[in-house]
Amino acid sequence: MEWVGTLNFAINYIEEHLSENIVCDDIAQSTFYSSFHFQRIFSLLTGMTVSEYVRNRRLSLAAQDLLNSNIKVIDVALKYGYDNPESFTKAFQRFHGVLPSQAKMHGTELKSFNRLTLKIILEGGSVMDYKIVKKDSFGVVLKTRSFTSENSGKEIPMFWSDYFSNGMHRQVCGMMGICLPGVMGQKDFVYGIGCEEKYVKQIPEGFTIVDIPSCTWAIFKCVGAMPDSIQSLWKRIYSEWLPQANYELLPGYDIEFYTEGDTNSKDYVSEIWIPVKEK
Repeated sequence: MEWVGTLNFAINYIEEHLSENIVCDDIAQSTFYSSFHFQRIFSLLTGMTVSEYVRNRRLSLAAQDLLNSNIKVIDVALKYGYDNPESFTKAFQRFHGVLPSQAKMHGTELKSFNRLTLKIILEGGSVMDYKIVKKDSFGVVLKTRSFTSENSGKEIPMFWSDYFSNGMHRQVCGMMGICLPGVMGQKDFVYGIGCEEKYVKQIPEGFTIVDIPSCTWAIFKCVGAMPDSIQSLWKRIYSEWLPQANYELLPGYDIEFYTEGDTNSKDYVSEIWIPVKEK
């Protein structure tokens, strides 16, 4: 469960730097994860993005400062990373439902957002179908776009919709969705839609050939309607399988593999591939 301890270390890092100008890259570097993988694991396990967590913690602590001291609103705003009182007031009111000036009044109802501590609780057994497969390197043909962890939840499904509505699947079938390895220090990550190169006779304009290196894959079978089934499986991989497995996650290419069929069917079959190595 080393990576659970690593994420708790990252949360400690966040707590120690809440009144400083920290960004997700700083936090990820403290864990030696890429920014993309750190943010992905964090959001899967907590249900919120890193920036949401930081913002909620800061606004919670800001209310305590206002309530328990004579500190000025502008000083609290600057302490927690807001450039001006106006932006702080808007964020504070969205979170607490009252103005910062009202927080100074005893009896005002405020919201508390406590720090996270990640724990893995092993409960009743449930079946996860997976296999460990060693694969040689192979090429894929992809249409790629850049995303951030903040916008990927909404914009990647829109990318898939564009892919099919614009007829790109007739040039390169949308068999795979692939997250390319994140680069340390870069906020964006690259996601591609396509298939193995061997299935493409001619590379269309605007598509890219990407070589997936030889590695060992943990391949998980997913049964159920999209996108809920595959999103649920991603969370189970991180929260149930990885903490107990004799394998650890490697930074690399994460692959979602889609079969033909009705993606809205409860019997629809897809797969998640993650690169791993034995502990």
